[in-house]
Amino acid sequence: ETNEVMRVDELGLVHGGFIFSAADFAAMVAVNEPNVVLASSNCLFLAPVRVGDMVSFEATEHQKEGRKRNVTVRGFVHDIKVFEGEFKTVITERHVLRLDLLKNLEN
Repeated sequence: ETNEVMRVDELGLVHGGFIFSAADFAAMVAVNEPNVVLASSNCLFLAPVRVGDMVSFEATEHQKEGRKRNVTVRGFVHDIKVFEGEFKTVITERHVLRLDLLKNLEN
């Protein structure tokens, strides 16, 4: 459920960042792997969300290729689709903060 903290303006519009964050979370839950990270996304904000709206998200993992997973996420307020996005994720061998991403770089 959206709340006052998410408000952008005096009319009660919810900032899209909160909608995106919830959609990203739904994508990660759909993959359901401990070391999944977001690689990219392509999202559409289809209708405004207002403070007090309950946004329901559905996420479907639809493509698996090695460690890569693609997830479609849709967000609804009642029966109105307010969000749709494609999330490309990667499952890393270790936690992303434990990866030695700089090991091949020279100073």
